[in-house]
Amino acid sequence: MGSMVCFHLYGMYIYTMTRYKLNGTYFYCPVDLTLRIVGGRWKGLVIWNLRDKPKRFGELKKILVTINDKMLTQTLRDLEVHGVVTRKVHAVVPPKVEYALSKEGKKLLAIMQSMSDYGEKFKVK
Repeated sequence: MGSMVCFHLYGMYIYTMTRYKLNGTYFYCPVDLTLRIVGGRWKGLVIWNLRDKPKRFGELKKILVTINDKMLTQTLRDLEVHGVVTRKVHAVVPPKVEYALSKEGKKLLAIMQSMSDYGEKFKVK
């Protein structure tokens, strides 16, 4: 939860909470804000699958076998808007577009690694 600040003003105690802002929406907890960026069915999986090297749309589609084109496009756009993923267009014919983790996106890998480690304990033997 956000930190609470108390100060005395004209005989009254005033309490304020730390606020965080993302695209015009205020959050009172940084975890909630982070989940807004990386939460959902596909975002974490896209981030995790870009951890080693940039990939093209088709490569991601093959890895995430049950995602449809529209959802993958939407997920990549969302992550790009939030600065997690970069999109590089190569000037060749046919067009070549690669997606990679940005510096900010790479900061999320420690979280994703912890999630992977946690999930491993449920591995079927």
